[in-house]
Amino acid sequence: MIAARYTQGGGFAVTDAPEPVAEPGGLVVRIDAASICGTDIKILNHGHRKLRDGQTITLGHEFVGTIVEVNGSSNGFAVGQQVGVAPNIGCGHCGMCMQGMGNMCPAYSAFGIDRDGAHAPLVAIPRAAIEQALVIPLPDGADPRAATLAEPLSCVVAAQRATRIEPGDTVVIYGAGPMGLLHVMLAATSGAGRIIVADRNPARLALARELGAADTVNVSEQSVRDWAREHAPGGVDVVIIAVPVPEIQTEALEILAPLGRLCLFAGWPRGTTGVPLDTNAVHYKSLLVTGTTGGAPRDYVASLKLIGSGRVDVRRVVSHVYSFADLAKAYDTAASGTALKVVIAAQP
Repeated sequence: MIAARYTQGGGFAVTDAPEPVAEPGGLVVRIDAASICGTDIKILNHGHRKLRDGQTITLGHEFVGTIVEVNGSSNGFAVGQQVGVAPNIGCGHCGMCMQGMGNMCPAYSAFGIDRDGAHAPLVAIPRAAIEQALVIPLPDGADPRAATLAEPLSCVVAAQRATRIEPGDTVVIYGAGPMGLLHVMLAATSGAGRIIVADRNPARLALARELGAADTVNVSEQSVRDWAREHAPGGVDVVIIAVPVPEIQTEALEILAPLGRLCLFAGWPRGTTGVPLDTNAVHYKSLLVTGTTGGAPRDYVASLKLIGSGRVDVRRVVSHVYSFADLAKAYDTAASGTALKVVIAAQP
C-alpha cells in the first residue's frame, strides 16, 4: 500500500509499505480521512527525539477511519464501526497514565511519531490503545474530514483548559496558522470578551477576523507590544503562543495584566536556543505561565462534541483535500508554508 514514510537520518519518501495486521486484542482501521500536522513537517526537517537512527515509520497521527479487522476480544468494537483515535499511548501504569493522561507519560508511544501512523490507507491499532480508551466511536453521520481535526482541536482544548479562559477575558493569540485559528474559535465559544491575533500573513489575519478575532496585528508593520500600549494599557488577561518564535515569550510577559495567564503552546525544534524570561514580572504580577502538549482522551471526546455541534467549525481551517493517490502532492503542499490544514481523504 502507498504510505508516507520517514527514516530518521535518511529522509522522506512516498513509497510502498506492507499492509498491517491486527495484533491479538487489536484492530486494523481503514483510513477515511487523515490530516497533516505541523509536527509531521517538523519531523521531516529535524527528525524526532523518540526515533532511533535508521528507524523508519509511516507518518500521521491525526486520523479517523472504519474498523476492517478485529483480532480476538475487541472490547466492544466491531468491523464496520467508524472511530477516531487519540494518538498517544502511555505505559499504562505511571502516575500520568493513572490519571488518563497518556500524552504526559514519560514513556509514551505515538502513531506517526515512533510507530506506524495513518498516512497510508490502513493502520494497526494495538490492544494498549483500546485499553487506554484511545479508540473513540464517532457519532453517526460524522464528516470524516471534520472529525480528523478532533486530534489537533483536542490539543487546543487541553491548552485552554489549563489557561482557564473566563467570560470577558481579553485574549492575545500569536500565530494565525491552523492551531492559532482553532484557538480563536474555541476562545470565542468560551466567552472571551476580546480576541486579538498577531501574525504577518494578511490573508490569515483576515480569516482570523472572520472566525471571531476583534482585532489583528500584522507584526510586519507593528509590534504587539505597541498595540497593547495603545489599546490595552492595563494589560491583557491571556496570551497563547501558537508559533515557534522564542522572542515572543519575552513580549508576552510584558503585555500581560496582573493575574494574567500565558500558555506556551508551540514547541521549538531541537537545538533552538531559549530566551531569558523576566521572572520578576511573573512574581510581582502573579502570572500563571504554563505549557501544554497533546491532548488526553477526554479532550478528544470534547473536541468531537464541539465539532458535531458546530460550535467550532474546523472545516474553516482546511485549505486542501487530496486522495491517497496524491499523497506526495499533499506533503508538498503542507511543506510549502502556504496552506492551512491539508487533509488526505479516502473519498476526496
